[in-house]
Amino acid sequence: MSNSNNEWRSAKLSTGTTIIAVRYDGGVVIGSDSRASMGGVYVSSRVINKVVQVHDRIFCCMSGSLADAQAVTNAVIHKLNFHSMQMGEPPLVQSAASIMREFCYNHRDELSAGFIVAGWDRKRGPQVFEVSLGGMVVEQEFTIGGSGSTYIYGYVDAKFKPGMTREECLTFTTNALSLAMDRDNVSGGVVHLAVVTESGAERQLIPGNKLPTFHRI
Repeated sequence: MSNSNNEWRSAKLSTGTTIIAVRYDGGVVIGSDSRASMGGVYVSSRVINKVVQVHDRIFCCMSGSLADAQAVTNAVIHKLNFHSMQMGEPPLVQSAASIMREFCYNHRDELSAGFIVAGWDRKRGPQVFEVSLGGMVVEQEFTIGGSGSTYIYGYVDAKFKPGMTREECLTFTTNALSLAMDRDNVSGGVVHLAVVTESGAERQLIPGNKLPTFHRI
């Protein structure tokens, strides 16, 4: 077999996704696409749920290497549960983001994964944090991530406004993900959403054929 036929074995594989979270008065909406890809050519799974519940009212979204992201998420779930038992009360959203930041920073040379942490707690209500590849934490009103985010910065900057309602945030999130999935070849599948409030978490799934269409070729 020629060397050219074996190039894919040693080639660096790019990964892709689109993740988003937005805060409103009373809760947060967090969502992602569901495609797991390798190198922008191979789709390894069409139905990965990248919106992971790390505690009762705290969720995270994963981007980058799926193996790295899942390993960090599992470690954070374990450590956050232990932290909650020590404190004798539910953890803070900021605590979850800080634990995730610690893992990302301590293993920054080995990991290729970024996260969004969002949820509700008794102390500060709804919160959204971005945890970068190197372990930096930034709290924001809304944030986007993954390869698909590069296609929707204009949309989210134009459409986001402070004080949006729950339904407006759901529309904002769904439209942004739909636009990214339409343009980014490594984002796709269905849309996974979670709405987190004081009363708990509600999951939603929107199939690809139910997503909004903004143009037709």
